[in-house]
Amino acid sequence: MTITQGDKQYFKNFVLGIVFTFIIAGLGFLLSLIPGLDHIGQLACAIILAVIYRQLFGYPNQLKPGITFSQQKLLRLAIILYGLKLNVDAILHHGLMLIVKDAIIIAFAIIAMIILAKIFKADKMITLLLGVGTGVCGAAAIAAIAPIVKAEDDDTAISVGLVALVGTFFGIGYTLLQPIMPLSHSQYGIWSGSSLHELAHVAIAAGPLGGHTIAIAMLAKLGRVFLLVPLAFIFLAYMKKKKQHDENTRIQFPWFLIGFIIMSVIGTYVLGNVITLPHGVMTGISQVTTWLLTAAMVGLGLNVNLQDVKDRALKPLIAMLIISVCVSLLAFFLI
Repeated sequence: MTITQGDKQYFKNFVLGIVFTFIIAGLGFLLSLIPGLDHIGQLACAIILAVIYRQLFGYPNQLKPGITFSQQKLLRLAIILYGLKLNVDAILHHGLMLIVKDAIIIAFAIIAMIILAKIFKADKMITLLLGVGTGVCGAAAIAAIAPIVKAEDDDTAISVGLVALVGTFFGIGYTLLQPIMPLSHSQYGIWSGSSLHELAHVAIAAGPLGGHTIAIAMLAKLGRVFLLVPLAFIFLAYMKKKKQHDENTRIQFPWFLIGFIIMSVIGTYVLGNVITLPHGVMTGISQVTTWLLTAAMVGLGLNVNLQDVKDRALKPLIAMLIISVCVSLLAFFLI
Protein backbone atom coordinates (compact mmCIF):
# COMPACT_ATOMS: atom_id res chain seq x y z
CA MET A 1 0.00 0.00 0.00
CA THR A 2 1.43 3.35 -1.08
CA ILE A 3 1.43 6.19 1.42
CA THR A 4 0.66 9.42 -0.40
CA GLN A 5 1.77 12.92 0.50
CA GLY A 6 -1.83 13.63 1.47
CA ASP A 7 -1.81 10.73 3.92
CA LYS A 8 1.39 12.02 5.49
CA GLN A 9 -0.06 15.49 5.82
CA TYR A 10 -3.25 14.12 7.37
CA PHE A 11 -1.27 12.10 9.90
CA LYS A 12 0.87 15.15 10.70
CA ASN A 13 -2.20 17.30 11.28
CA PHE A 14 -3.75 14.50 13.32
CA VAL A 15 -0.76 14.35 15.67
CA LEU A 16 -0.37 18.13 15.83
CA GLY A 17 -4.08 18.48 16.65
CA ILE A 18 -3.75 16.16 19.65
CA VAL A 19 -0.56 17.93 20.76
CA PHE A 20 -2.33 21.28 20.39
CA THR A 21 -5.11 20.22 22.80
CA PHE A 22 -2.51 19.08 25.33
CA ILE A 23 -0.58 22.35 25.01
CA ILE A 24 -3.69 24.35 25.92
CA ALA A 25 -4.44 21.80 28.66
CA GLY A 26 -0.92 22.47 30.00
CA LEU A 27 -1.46 26.21 29.88
CA GLY A 28 -4.73 25.66 31.74
CA PHE A 29 -2.82 23.71 34.38
CA LEU A 30 -0.31 26.56 34.79
CA LEU A 31 -3.15 29.07 34.97
CA SER A 32 -4.84 27.00 37.67
CA LEU A 33 -1.75 27.38 39.87
CA ILE A 34 -2.42 31.10 40.24
CA PRO A 35 -4.03 31.94 43.62
CA GLY A 36 -7.75 32.36 43.13
CA LEU A 37 -7.81 30.40 39.89
CA ASP A 38 -6.61 27.33 41.77
CA HIS A 39 -10.17 26.91 43.08
CA ILE A 40 -11.56 26.86 39.53
CA GLY A 41 -9.20 24.08 38.47
CA GLN A 42 -7.29 22.97 35.41
CA LEU A 43 -10.36 21.84 33.48
CA ALA A 44 -12.24 25.14 33.60
CA CYS A 45 -9.06 27.18 33.01
CA ALA A 46 -8.24 25.13 29.90
CA ILE A 47 -11.77 25.53 28.52
CA ILE A 48 -11.57 29.30 29.07
CA LEU A 49 -8.26 29.43 27.19
CA ALA A 50 -9.68 27.32 24.35
CA VAL A 51 -12.70 29.60 24.03
CA ILE A 52 -10.47 32.71 24.05
CA TYR A 53 -8.23 31.17 21.36
CA ARG A 54 -11.28 30.49 19.18
CA GLN A 55 -12.49 34.07 19.49
CA LEU A 56 -9.07 35.58 18.72
CA PHE A 57 -7.71 33.24 16.05
CA GLY A 58 -10.66 31.17 14.87
CA TYR A 59 -10.91 27.39 14.74
CA PRO A 60 -7.63 25.72 13.59
CA ASN A 61 -9.20 23.72 10.75
CA GLN A 62 -5.94 22.11 9.65
CA LEU A 63 -5.63 20.45 13.04
CA LYS A 64 -9.26 19.30 13.15
CA PRO A 65 -8.56 15.51 12.83
CA GLY A 66 -6.44 15.48 16.00
CA ILE A 67 -8.68 17.90 17.88
CA THR A 68 -11.72 15.77 17.05
CA PHE A 69 -9.87 12.67 18.27
CA SER A 70 -9.17 14.40 21.59
CA GLN A 71 -12.70 15.61 22.11
CA GLN A 72 -14.27 12.26 21.26
CA LYS A 73 -11.92 9.31 21.79
CA LEU A 74 -9.80 10.72 24.62
CA LEU A 75 -12.98 11.89 26.33
CA ARG A 76 -14.36 8.36 26.40
CA LEU A 77 -11.04 6.97 27.61
CA ALA A 78 -11.02 9.54 30.43
CA ILE A 79 -14.52 8.51 31.52
CA ILE A 80 -13.48 4.83 31.51
CA LEU A 81 -10.46 5.60 33.72
CA TYR A 82 -12.69 7.77 35.92
CA GLY A 83 -14.31 4.52 37.02
CA LEU A 84 -11.26 3.79 39.16
CA LYS A 85 -12.36 6.62 41.47
CA LEU A 86 -15.54 4.75 42.34
CA ASN A 87 -15.36 2.28 45.24
CA VAL A 88 -18.36 0.07 44.60
CA ASP A 89 -17.89 -1.99 47.79
CA ALA A 90 -17.89 1.06 50.07
CA ILE A 91 -21.12 2.28 48.53
CA LEU A 92 -22.89 -1.09 48.63
CA HIS A 93 -21.90 -1.82 52.23
CA HIS A 94 -21.98 1.61 53.83
CA GLY A 95 -23.83 3.96 51.56
CA LEU A 96 -27.11 2.34 50.49
CA MET A 97 -29.21 4.97 52.26
CA LEU A 98 -26.97 7.65 50.80
CA ILE A 99 -27.67 6.24 47.34
CA VAL A 100 -31.42 6.58 47.92
CA LYS A 101 -30.94 10.19 48.99
CA ASP A 102 -28.58 10.81 46.08
CA ALA A 103 -31.15 9.41 43.66
CA ILE A 104 -33.75 11.84 45.01
CA ILE A 105 -31.32 14.75 44.61
CA ILE A 106 -30.36 13.76 41.05
CA ALA A 107 -33.99 13.36 39.98
CA PHE A 108 -34.91 16.68 41.56
CA ALA A 109 -32.00 18.55 39.92
CA ILE A 110 -32.73 17.28 36.42
CA ILE A 111 -36.51 17.55 36.53
CA ALA A 112 -36.43 20.99 38.16
CA MET A 113 -33.96 22.25 35.57
CA ILE A 114 -36.19 21.01 32.76
CA ILE A 115 -39.16 22.79 34.32
CA LEU A 116 -37.20 26.05 34.74
CA ALA A 117 -36.02 25.79 31.13
CA LYS A 118 -39.66 25.91 30.05
CA ILE A 119 -40.52 28.75 32.44
CA PHE A 120 -37.49 30.86 31.46
CA LYS A 121 -37.64 29.78 27.80
CA ALA A 122 -33.98 28.84 28.21
CA ASP A 123 -31.87 26.72 25.87
CA LYS A 124 -33.17 23.19 26.52
CA MET A 125 -29.96 21.27 25.84
CA ILE A 126 -27.64 23.46 27.90
CA THR A 127 -30.17 23.48 30.76
CA LEU A 128 -30.50 19.68 30.62
CA LEU A 129 -26.73 19.20 30.70
CA LEU A 130 -26.41 21.64 33.60
CA GLY A 131 -29.11 19.69 35.43
CA VAL A 132 -27.12 16.49 34.94
CA GLY A 133 -23.88 18.18 36.03
CA THR A 134 -25.53 19.71 39.10
CA GLY A 135 -27.29 16.53 40.11
CA VAL A 136 -24.57 13.95 39.45
CA CYS A 137 -20.89 14.79 39.21
CA GLY A 138 -20.18 17.88 37.16
CA ALA A 139 -18.04 17.67 34.04
CA ALA A 140 -17.73 13.87 33.98
CA ALA A 141 -21.51 13.43 34.05
CA ILE A 142 -22.04 16.05 31.34
CA ALA A 143 -19.36 14.41 29.19
CA ALA A 144 -20.98 10.98 29.62
CA ILE A 145 -24.55 12.08 28.91
CA ALA A 146 -23.85 14.60 26.10
CA PRO A 147 -23.21 12.05 23.31
CA ILE A 148 -26.27 10.03 24.34
CA VAL A 149 -28.62 13.03 24.06
CA LYS A 150 -26.85 14.25 20.89
CA ALA A 151 -25.64 17.52 22.41
CA GLU A 152 -23.61 19.86 20.21
CA ASP A 153 -19.96 20.37 21.13
CA ASP A 154 -20.45 24.01 22.09
CA ASP A 155 -23.39 23.11 24.35
CA THR A 156 -21.21 20.55 26.13
CA ALA A 157 -18.28 22.95 26.53
CA ILE A 158 -20.48 25.77 27.84
CA SER A 159 -22.15 23.44 30.33
CA VAL A 160 -18.83 22.07 31.60
CA GLY A 161 -17.43 25.57 32.06
CA LEU A 162 -20.48 26.83 33.91
CA VAL A 163 -20.76 23.84 36.25
CA ALA A 164 -17.06 24.12 37.13
CA LEU A 165 -17.36 27.83 37.85
CA VAL A 166 -20.59 27.69 39.86
CA GLY A 167 -19.45 24.59 41.74
CA THR A 168 -16.26 26.35 42.79
CA PHE A 169 -18.17 29.29 44.24
CA PHE A 170 -20.47 26.92 46.10
CA GLY A 171 -17.54 24.89 47.44
CA ILE A 172 -15.93 28.02 48.84
CA GLY A 173 -19.29 29.19 50.16
CA TYR A 174 -19.73 25.94 52.08
CA THR A 175 -16.42 26.47 53.90
CA LEU A 176 -17.63 29.92 54.96
CA LEU A 177 -21.00 28.56 56.14
CA GLN A 178 -19.62 25.51 57.97
CA PRO A 179 -18.82 27.25 61.31
CA ILE A 180 -22.41 28.52 61.65
CA MET A 181 -24.21 25.41 60.36
CA PRO A 182 -26.01 23.27 62.99
CA LEU A 183 -24.27 20.13 61.72
CA SER A 184 -21.71 17.72 63.13
CA HIS A 185 -18.60 17.12 61.05
CA SER A 186 -20.07 13.87 59.71
CA GLN A 187 -23.36 15.52 58.83
CA TYR A 188 -21.53 18.37 57.13
CA GLY A 189 -19.56 15.81 55.10
CA ILE A 190 -22.77 14.13 53.98
CA TRP A 191 -24.32 17.50 53.14
CA SER A 192 -21.39 18.66 51.01
CA GLY A 193 -20.97 15.29 49.28
CA SER A 194 -24.69 15.05 48.50
CA SER A 195 -25.08 18.54 47.09
CA LEU A 196 -21.87 19.93 45.58
CA HIS A 197 -21.19 19.57 41.89
CA GLU A 198 -17.81 17.82 41.48
CA LEU A 199 -15.36 15.74 43.52
CA ALA A 200 -12.99 18.72 43.55
CA HIS A 201 -15.70 20.98 44.97
CA VAL A 202 -16.45 18.44 47.70
CA ALA A 203 -12.73 18.36 48.54
CA ILE A 204 -12.70 22.17 48.81
CA ALA A 205 -15.66 22.15 51.21
CA ALA A 206 -14.69 19.17 53.38
CA GLY A 207 -10.92 19.57 53.34
CA PRO A 208 -10.59 22.02 56.26
CA LEU A 209 -12.29 19.56 58.64
CA GLY A 210 -9.85 16.71 58.06
CA GLY A 211 -9.75 13.10 56.94
CA HIS A 212 -12.93 11.68 58.52
CA THR A 213 -15.13 14.45 57.13
CA ILE A 214 -13.51 14.13 53.71
CA ALA A 215 -14.10 10.35 53.72
CA ILE A 216 -17.80 10.75 54.58
CA ALA A 217 -18.19 13.53 52.00
CA MET A 218 -16.52 11.48 49.27
CA LEU A 219 -18.70 8.46 50.09
CA ALA A 220 -21.82 10.59 49.64
CA LYS A 221 -20.42 12.04 46.43
CA LEU A 222 -19.41 8.65 45.01
CA GLY A 223 -22.99 7.49 45.51
CA ARG A 224 -23.98 10.08 42.94
CA VAL A 225 -21.16 8.98 40.62
CA PHE A 226 -22.41 5.39 41.01
CA LEU A 227 -25.84 6.49 39.78
CA LEU A 228 -24.35 7.98 36.60
CA VAL A 229 -24.50 4.55 34.92
CA PRO A 230 -28.24 3.84 35.45
CA LEU A 231 -28.98 7.47 34.60
CA ALA A 232 -27.12 7.09 31.30
CA PHE A 233 -29.19 4.02 30.43
CA ILE A 234 -32.39 5.89 31.29
CA PHE A 235 -31.41 8.61 28.83
CA LEU A 236 -30.45 5.94 26.29
CA ALA A 237 -33.89 4.32 26.59
CA TYR A 238 -35.55 7.73 26.25
CA MET A 239 -33.55 8.57 23.12
CA LYS A 240 -34.37 5.19 21.56
CA LYS A 241 -38.06 5.80 22.24
CA LYS A 242 -37.73 9.25 20.72
CA LYS A 243 -36.08 7.69 17.66
CA GLN A 244 -39.33 5.88 16.91
CA HIS A 245 -40.82 9.29 16.17
CA ASP A 246 -37.72 10.67 14.44
CA GLU A 247 -36.09 8.35 11.91
CA ASN A 248 -33.17 10.77 11.48
CA THR A 249 -32.02 10.21 15.07
CA ARG A 250 -29.27 7.58 15.25
CA ILE A 251 -28.51 6.30 18.75
CA GLN A 252 -25.20 4.63 19.50
CA PHE A 253 -24.77 2.44 22.55
CA PRO A 254 -22.41 4.16 25.03
CA TRP A 255 -19.83 1.36 25.23
CA PHE A 256 -17.48 3.56 27.22
CA LEU A 257 -19.88 3.25 30.18
CA ILE A 258 -19.28 -0.51 30.17
CA GLY A 259 -15.58 0.35 30.47
CA PHE A 260 -16.46 2.68 33.34
CA ILE A 261 -18.21 -0.20 35.14
CA ILE A 262 -15.35 -2.62 34.50
CA MET A 263 -12.77 -0.15 35.82
CA SER A 264 -14.93 0.46 38.90
CA VAL A 265 -14.99 -3.27 39.62
CA ILE A 266 -11.23 -3.57 39.00
CA GLY A 267 -10.50 -0.58 41.23
CA THR A 268 -12.70 -1.96 44.00
CA TYR A 269 -12.02 -5.69 44.03
CA VAL A 270 -8.74 -6.25 42.14
CA LEU A 271 -6.40 -3.37 42.89
CA GLY A 272 -5.26 -3.58 46.47
CA ASN A 273 -6.71 -7.09 46.91
CA VAL A 274 -5.38 -9.25 44.07
CA ILE A 275 -2.91 -6.78 42.60
CA THR A 276 -1.16 -4.11 44.62
CA LEU A 277 0.11 -1.06 42.77
CA PRO A 278 2.34 1.60 44.33
CA HIS A 279 0.53 4.71 45.52
CA GLY A 280 2.51 6.72 42.98
CA VAL A 281 1.13 4.63 40.12
CA MET A 282 -2.47 5.18 41.23
CA THR A 283 -1.78 8.90 41.60
CA GLY A 284 -0.29 8.90 38.12
CA ILE A 285 -3.38 7.21 36.65
CA SER A 286 -5.58 9.82 38.34
CA GLN A 287 -3.45 12.61 36.87
CA VAL A 288 -3.55 11.03 33.40
CA THR A 289 -7.34 10.85 33.67
CA THR A 290 -7.47 14.56 34.49
CA TRP A 291 -5.19 15.44 31.58
CA LEU A 292 -7.16 13.34 29.10
CA LEU A 293 -10.42 14.92 30.24
CA THR A 294 -8.87 18.39 30.05
CA ALA A 295 -7.52 17.82 26.51
CA ALA A 296 -10.96 16.58 25.46
CA MET A 297 -12.62 19.67 26.94
CA VAL A 298 -10.14 21.86 25.04
CA GLY A 299 -11.42 20.28 21.83
CA LEU A 300 -14.96 21.11 22.86
CA GLY A 301 -14.02 24.64 23.93
CA LEU A 302 -12.56 25.36 20.50
CA ASN A 303 -16.05 24.86 19.06
CA VAL A 304 -17.54 27.64 21.18
CA ASN A 305 -18.37 30.86 19.37
CA LEU A 306 -19.20 33.45 22.04
CA GLN A 307 -21.14 35.52 19.54
CA ASP A 308 -23.61 32.65 19.19
CA VAL A 309 -23.55 31.74 22.87
CA LYS A 310 -24.09 34.96 24.80
CA ASP A 311 -27.85 34.93 24.31
CA ARG A 312 -28.13 31.20 25.13
CA ALA A 313 -26.11 30.74 28.31
CA LEU A 314 -27.49 33.41 30.67
CA LYS A 315 -30.91 31.87 31.32
CA PRO A 316 -29.53 28.34 31.87
CA LEU A 317 -26.96 29.84 34.27
CA ILE A 318 -29.69 31.58 36.28
CA ALA A 319 -31.68 28.35 36.37
CA MET A 320 -28.61 26.44 37.53
CA LEU A 321 -27.93 28.90 40.35
CA ILE A 322 -31.51 28.54 41.57
CA ILE A 323 -31.44 24.75 41.41
CA SER A 324 -28.00 24.57 43.05
CA VAL A 325 -29.38 26.48 46.04
CA CYS A 326 -32.44 24.23 46.10
CA VAL A 327 -30.24 21.10 45.94
CA SER A 328 -28.23 22.39 48.91
CA LEU A 329 -31.45 22.92 50.88
CA LEU A 330 -32.86 19.53 49.87
CA ALA A 331 -29.62 17.74 50.83
CA PHE A 332 -29.66 19.57 54.19
CA PHE A 333 -33.19 18.39 55.00
CA LEU A 334 -32.41 14.82 53.88
CA ILE A 335 -29.53 14.44 56.36
